[in-house]
Amino acid sequence: EFSTMAMNRVQFQPGLSMTEFFDRFGSESQCAQALERARWPNGFPCPRCAGAAHCVLRGGTFKVFQCDACRHQTSLIAGTVFQGTKLALSVWFLAIYLISQAKTGLSALALKRHLGVSYPTAWLMHHKLMLAMAAREDRYVLCGDVQVDDAYLGGERTGGKAGRGSENKVPFVAAVSLTDAGHPLRVKLNPVPGFTLNAIADWARSHLAPGSTVSSDGLACFSAVTQAGCSHEAIIVGGRKPKDVPEFLWVNTVLGNLKTSFK
Repeated sequence: EFSTMAMNRVQFQPGLSMTEFFDRFGSESQCAQALERARWPNGFPCPRCAGAAHCVLRGGTFKVFQCDACRHQTSLIAGTVFQGTKLALSVWFLAIYLISQAKTGLSALALKRHLGVSYPTAWLMHHKLMLAMAAREDRYVLCGDVQVDDAYLGGERTGGKAGRGSENKVPFVAAVSLTDAGHPLRVKLNPVPGFTLNAIADWARSHLAPGSTVSSDGLACFSAVTQAGCSHEAIIVGGRKPKDVPEFLWVNTVLGNLKTSFK
């Protein structure tokens, strides 16, 4: 059970409205310019010789950059999630916007309807974008003040065990890093083999920056974050409900919204 206020602080945070999105990325040229700036914020460098001098070849669907030194050619979309596409970048950008803005996920079928493409095309776009988003998240580690909690996600099979012993529930670590002002910065939701010292130590080495300060509700296994060079602060919850523990507001809000999205 989570308070409406706690959930609304995440759900109603400022974001990019659809009007603002189309103002910034509504045309093909705007999307191409945005992609070029994102790929090469300091100017195009040749991937073969690192030369900066180049010319731009036009005539095709996407810009092609040709190095003046070695004559190597690089397409604007080469090496990106858009490589090989026949769709306009504006369609891809809209797909990214729709997927990223959906609070409870967006299916390939819904993407098909929004974009006006075939289902196989929508499925492939959805698959590529979700893989790219997952790979990007894996590169980040949490740092600074981090709230952690244990969670079990899934349901019970008919006739199976209920609760934490259920064969159909997966143990997860939920973690939220905070800004200096105490606002959520990044979230990690990672499955673990179990809530053991070894499992949490391995998780911490992969997902936490050394020197982080980790707060937990005192579950013994979370003390293992010290093996990854982090400090650990155990906050005793006692008989209080999660919504009554201000120290874990954000990690509890994340878990509350996640479980709501599964209903």
